[in-house]
Amino acid sequence: MVNISSQHFDDLTLAQRERLAYIDFRLYFFGVIGRPDLIERFGVAPAGATRDIALYRDIAPQNITFDGSHKIYRIGLTYSPLFEHASQRVLSALALGFGDGINGASQPMLPCESPTVLSTPKMDVLAPICRAIHTMKPVAIRYHSMSSGESERIIVPLALVDTGLRWHVRAFDRKSGEFRDFVVTRIESPNLLDEDIHSNERSDNDIQWTRIVELSLVPHPRLPRPEIIKMDYGMIDGSIRMRVRAAVAGYMLRRWSVDCSPDFRLKDEQYRLWLKDPLALYGIENANLAPGYQAPNSSQKR
Repeated sequence: MVNISSQHFDDLTLAQRERLAYIDFRLYFFGVIGRPDLIERFGVAPAGATRDIALYRDIAPQNITFDGSHKIYRIGLTYSPLFEHASQRVLSALALGFGDGINGASQPMLPCESPTVLSTPKMDVLAPICRAIHTMKPVAIRYHSMSSGESERIIVPLALVDTGLRWHVRAFDRKSGEFRDFVVTRIESPNLLDEDIHSNERSDNDIQWTRIVELSLVPHPRLPRPEIIKMDYGMIDGSIRMRVRAAVAGYMLRRWSVDCSPDFRLKDEQYRLWLKDPLALYGIENANLAPGYQAPNSSQKR
């Protein structure tokens, strides 16, 4: 990454920085950038696009060269990113398009296939939930539970959780008096209430949410070439060490098919990772979601 002093950016507007970041992105991942790319993405005038490219060339001249025969700018031989491009945002932009979607459905920037999303929250349900989280207000909802069926509840939403399969809202449930996960697609008729929440309904009282657990994931011991798994997951010193909230640990381990059995007994092909210390899940309420998980007392009986 190019080491640029802050003085180069102090006088720039946020919009200018965004356009420079886009130039940097196009050069890095496409190898070329032209005025039409900026005009189409940001709606700037041709003269404005020319100024943005000139400014980028002034800041990072080694990153960009002009191809006069094709009237386009190409990546420099000694290119080094001017901005940090987070991998998740890059992959999302390549697969879904670069932008905020205001002008309609965006298109992939490169040929890219992703798994079809089967569970998508309705926006007229998600929006009030988001407003409740932001304003710290309770919400009256109709909820459909697999265990208890339909019920009327008042919840205090704290955060959204993406499990990889569906979206939950972490919330205090006034009916049960507990912090719980509610599947957003099972919520109907949310009604934001204009009242303050109680002190016991705040997130700092949610033990599972505030508790951070440390997990060490290693290549599954049954695999003959663990070095390949280390490459797949970018392991450092042979493991992935992560810190996650207890409230989401079970979902994460299930999503990544991590064998959490103490004797790594799960042999199916999808289990490429093993939880090195299954006791790390002690006291986690959703630990039963983790593949192969056994409560400490049951494993001792075996």
